[in-house]
Amino acid sequence: MSDVVVIAAYAAAGAALVGLLGAAALRLLRHRSVAMSLAVVVVVAVCAMLAGTLSVAWAMFLSEHDLGVVTTVCAIAAAVSLAVALLLGRTVVAGSRALTAAARAFGDGDAFAAPAGAPTAELAELGRELAATSAKLEASRERERALEASRRELVAWISHDLRTPLAGLRAMTEALEDGIAEDPARYHRQIRTEVDRLSGMVGDLFELSRIQAGVLALSPSRMSVYDLVGDAIAGADPLAAEHGVRLVGERVERIPIEVDGREMTRVLANLLTNAIHRTPADGTVAVSALRDATSGAVVVSVTDGCGGIPAADLARVFDTGWRGSGARTPTMTPSAGAGLGLAIVRGIVEAHHGRAAVRNVPGGCRFEVVLPAAAPSPGRL
Repeated sequence: MSDVVVIAAYAAAGAALVGLLGAAALRLLRHRSVAMSLAVVVVVAVCAMLAGTLSVAWAMFLSEHDLGVVTTVCAIAAAVSLAVALLLGRTVVAGSRALTAAARAFGDGDAFAAPAGAPTAELAELGRELAATSAKLEASRERERALEASRRELVAWISHDLRTPLAGLRAMTEALEDGIAEDPARYHRQIRTEVDRLSGMVGDLFELSRIQAGVLALSPSRMSVYDLVGDAIAGADPLAAEHGVRLVGERVERIPIEVDGREMTRVLANLLTNAIHRTPADGTVAVSALRDATSGAVVVSVTDGCGGIPAADLARVFDTGWRGSGARTPTMTPSAGAGLGLAIVRGIVEAHHGRAAVRNVPGGCRFEVVLPAAAPSPGRL
């Protein structure tokens, strides 16, 4: 056996013994500070080198002078290494504590602010990730607050919209019971009108609850957007005539789409009803359906003559309960509804993997429904 192999065997034996002791020490100190662990690592490294050196020196019968020189060199190296390790450990511990304090403040509801001057790249990366998570959570909280405010506002508005007609219904029924109604037939017609409006409001609430709960069941089928728009215009034409509004179809292409015909008819009916009510007499409501040249999607638009929507309200148009004004008097605006129609529009369109948008145009605004086009297939639609 050569001398190199013997030296390597003795050095490995001494270093292995120290390494095992160091591993045991690290396990015992695993719940202590990282500075302590770094100190143990440095001590283990130096002692392993010293143990290996002493083992080789004993095996080779080095002189006491040479052994003393080796030991002194190892001791000095151990002292310097330990000092550097403790300094690094203190820096890492300080950075870790600063990060912990920032995370604790974040947990108490404050925004997370990553400490400046992280001692290591890992702590800096952790700080950036926590800052990004803080921003996401804040945005989520903001959405939750907006949703909660919208729900409270909806409850207040619906309570008002229900209380007013119910009070009128009660007054009319009491007048009929007491025989003091001068024109009972007119009272009966008014009661029927109010009941129909309340039934529509309850139906909208039920539809909106299904959409928000994610249980809206769709039965998509292949159809032409031309036929869908044509049926919607035919259904809204009597209302347009009653309000003196012209309802026209402009550039409605025969494009195949895969949608739930019943739900999408409701979308167009809500948009047309809203546009007719907002357009003054002798105004025009125009409907178009075109294919977007860039994305290939189908864009169905309804343009009215409402005069435009304030820029501050554009982002709220599809919110639950939004009606475009602070007035909440159903008896004065019996066709205004409960402000649920456009929220239902957005929910149904998004359930079809589309999107709803609105923008101002000269003289009014344009509501757009963007739907994915159906894959081409042979045969007529």
